[in-house]
Amino acid sequence: MNKEGLYQTLDYVNHSREKRAEMALLVSNHPKLVAPLLEIAFEVDTPISSKACWVLEFTAKENLAYLFPHLDAFTSNLSELHLDSSVRPMAKICEYLLKDYFQKKKYRSQMAMTDKHLEKMAAACFDWLIGDHKVAAQAYSMTCLLLLGRKFDWIHPELKMILEQNYAAGSAAYRARGRMVLAKLK
Repeated sequence: MNKEGLYQTLDYVNHSREKRAEMALLVSNHPKLVAPLLEIAFEVDTPISSKACWVLEFTAKENLAYLFPHLDAFTSNLSELHLDSSVRPMAKICEYLLKDYFQKKKYRSQMAMTDKHLEKMAAACFDWLIGDHKVAAQAYSMTCLLLLGRKFDWIHPELKMILEQNYAAGSAAYRARGRMVLAKLK
């Protein structure tokens, strides 16, 4: 299947778990589709890009290693995302990657991800945390930044300051995740 075929197939994907899982299975069975799917995902002003992000999230959950050859493209374009329906799944993928990276056992993600990749994810997560984004993306960003602070010592003080400043104005979900993260920072 080429990029045009992917466009047509993505057109039938909706936000139901079933449709996203079906498409993710197709991608998992044909990992060469990850590259064109990423290209579509980062066509940030088209509605179909969000559908590509949803499918990438489901694919990453089951086959995280399929993203490793594409980490340069993935991390370089994170800051371009602005649609909430794209930001949330990509923030979740960042969380998957970073949870795997910071496991105690040696995992392939530690071999695949460079400091440059990690720094780009940190920048995107800070943007999503302080920007006008929905709470899910902000919550995933908090977790990502908490993990990244293990490697980059400047992150935890910045994260703590942002959470303390925005805590009172945050939603109940924001405050709940913020409390959890702040407790871990102490």
